[in-house]
Amino acid sequence: MRSELGNPRLLRVMNERRLLDQLHREGPASRADLAKVTGLSKPTVSAALAGLAEDGLVHLVGEVSGRPGPITSLYDVNAASAHVAGIDIGHDWIRVAVADLRGAFAGRTDGRNTARTSAELGELVGELARAAAREAELDWSAITCAVVGSPGVYDPGAGRLDFAPNLPGPDLADRLRAALAVDLVIENDINLAAVGEHVYGEGRGKSNFALVSIGTGVGMGIVVNGELYVGARGAAGEVSYLPATDDATPHSADDTAQHAAGGPGPRPADADMREHGATETVAAAPGVVRAARAAGLSLGTAKEIFAAAERGDAAALSVVTAEGRRIGGLLVAVAAVLDPEVIVLTGGVGHNLDLLGTALETRIAELGPLRPTVVASALGDSGVLLGAVAHAQARAWDLIFTARMA
Repeated sequence: MRSELGNPRLLRVMNERRLLDQLHREGPASRADLAKVTGLSKPTVSAALAGLAEDGLVHLVGEVSGRPGPITSLYDVNAASAHVAGIDIGHDWIRVAVADLRGAFAGRTDGRNTARTSAELGELVGELARAAAREAELDWSAITCAVVGSPGVYDPGAGRLDFAPNLPGPDLADRLRAALAVDLVIENDINLAAVGEHVYGEGRGKSNFALVSIGTGVGMGIVVNGELYVGARGAAGEVSYLPATDDATPHSADDTAQHAAGGPGPRPADADMREHGATETVAAAPGVVRAARAAGLSLGTAKEIFAAAERGDAAALSVVTAEGRRIGGLLVAVAAVLDPEVIVLTGGVGHNLDLLGTALETRIAELGPLRPTVVASALGDSGVLLGAVAHAQARAWDLIFTARMA
């Protein structure tokens, strides 16, 4: 039996992929330049470019003259030859972008997440996705693939999302596939935020870093040796389930009452903590709100609490300081296990590094010699969406070249 390396079609497709990867990374190039940088012969490069151009995957973008010899043609990826979709399903908002093969947005639609059931959520995502495609002047059927960023960990064997107590219904994955009817990848939203940070943000050029998101939930995305690390079952980074300093089981009713009143007593281990995780229960936005109410503040959101702290409100400052210390403890645990080049903080709570920083740094110093570099994400609310688009781009190229093998 002939080996795969002796398969002319396989060799041709491998050469095409090598050229396209080079053009995608570095931009327009001549046939001679491509031959030089890839090590392929000039006839091989010419044949591969001819096949790619015939199928619309590369095109001529210019010519270079003014030097001895004939005019040199420049080739580049035809980014508009296919489009992908990235989808971010958040607690309050759903964001959808349609992008070309270089990640340039051609259409974007954001909508409030008003869904109460998995059926409603699937329908809403489908409507927003098709609206983004219309803005890009495309029919949804022209989308090569889509990547959805969602809380939780997708179990492909069971076809469900685990560790996602805030999502409606165990059949959400099936609902999304039916509503979108396209090649679909479902990935943890914080993992995609790490991908977005690696491509566009503070993780760019870093081989090893972690992104920690603290908002309505708590999660972490990990990049190791330049690749997203998800673990054996996709649950790497589920730091919401780490023990927290506030989570000890009470020894008496007095302890429970003292804690409920905002005192130093241990926090009861209740069903909410078991479902969401000890760290998430105390450090995520709802935990910040509970701490503020225990301190006598009648503010309803973490955003309002941080705004009050910024104005100098003493009670709000105390709550924010306690939150900064919690986050500092979490980041020391991250640094001890991963030793990242940088830890990027994001999320509705985490992005307030200007207010959290002093308490966070103080707590890190108290816990030992580890001094992780901590920075705030510069991608704002778009981190998950950008990561979904970047992941969809890579998926689209794989699908394109799998089809070329057929």
